[in-house]
This record gives sequence, structure tokens and C-alpha cells, in this order.
Amino acid sequence: MTKPKKFPDQDQEQPGKQSKMHPEPQIIRDNYKGSGKLKGKNVLITGGDSGIGRSVAVHFAREGANIAIIYLNEDEDALKTKKMVEKEGRKCYIIEGDLKDEKFCRKALDEAINAIGHLNILVNNAAVQFPKDKVENISIEQLQTTFETNIYPYFYIVKEAVQKLKEGDVIINTTSVTAYRGSEHLLDYSSTKGAIVSFTRSLSKMLAPKKLG
Repeated sequence: MTKPKKFPDQDQEQPGKQSKMHPEPQIIRDNYKGSGKLKGKNVLITGGDSGIGRSVAVHFAREGANIAIIYLNEDEDALKTKKMVEKEGRKCYIIEGDLKDEKFCRKALDEAINAIGHLNILVNNAAVQFPKDKVENISIEQLQTTFETNIYPYFYIVKEAVQKLKEGDVIINTTSVTAYRGSEHLLDYSSTKGAIVSFTRSLSKMLAPKKLG
């Protein structure tokens, strides 16, 4: 039996920087062929500088969408995502700021729309996690940061976005398998991901009459 490959430990402070990961994760397969599924669509992605957010940005660009991303302070990662989207022949606008700030969320949404035009797809994705093995090691400050980063901005941005979105437009919220199976190392993180599941289910019922996805 082949032993699983051992990757180097990735020791970084939050927010992590994909440029420092070794090896870097695969963002999109070279043989992935777009088919114009999102031609003429405009997308805003929170946490679009790296990881899932970057992969979504590049895949959506290959399908024809223009992209705007919000990131905290990972300038190198954000610029690389921008280049990757532009390599697909699409526009990419990057916005730096803290999603925990409700006023910034409103401003960033307006800035993105002004830069790329109308908004068709919102992807709420930004998140942090601080692994701890014991509940008593989770400080109140950590708990607040995790919830204020991982779930509060979903409310902030959606509240503004629904006034801009039209029939047939879409809101996508990123959650995690930890919402369903739990995690002994990520108590506060998995709690926010469970909140996102409930938020999404309830929001879908609320927006269904408006024919928003």
C-alpha cells in the first residue's frame, strides 16, 4: 500500500497567505474548459484572494464572468488572483478592508458595483479559524472575532445586496462539513458554519417569492 504523501506543516498567523503555502493548492485544472455559462455576469466574492475564493473567481472567470473580490490585507494573494482572472480575459476589481465593519461592507458593495457594473452573483466566503483542543482555551475575544468574521458579514452584505439583485440572480454562502459532523478542534468555527447553513435555508425561503436563488 502506498503511504499518503507527507506535506510540510503550514504554520501561519491569521489571515493565512496562500503565497506562503508549500505546495500551493491547485486552483483550476489546466484541462477545464469553460462553456460561457456565466457570460455577461458580474460576481462579488468575499475572501476571494485565496483558497476556495480564488478557485471560484478563476472558474467563474473561465465561464465568462467579471469578478470583484474583497480581502483583508493579503495584497500579494489578491493581486495574483486578479492576474489569474485577467488571464481568462475578464475584469477583476480588488477591494481591501475588514468585513467585520458593517459600514465597510456597504461601501465595498457599492464600490464593486460601480467598478464592474450590475451585480448578478454574490459569494459570501471569507472566514477565519483558530484551532483549540479545549473549550476553556477559547477566549471571548476569539469567539467574537470568529463570529464577527464568519457570519455577521453575511447579514451585512446580503442586506444591501438584495436591493441590487434582480430576478434570477444568485446568493451563494460558503459553509463547511464541520457544520454537519462537528470538529473537536474548531468549536467556534464549526458553530459559525452551522449558523451559515441555517441562515442560507431561511434566506432562501425569504427570497423565493422574489425569484432570487
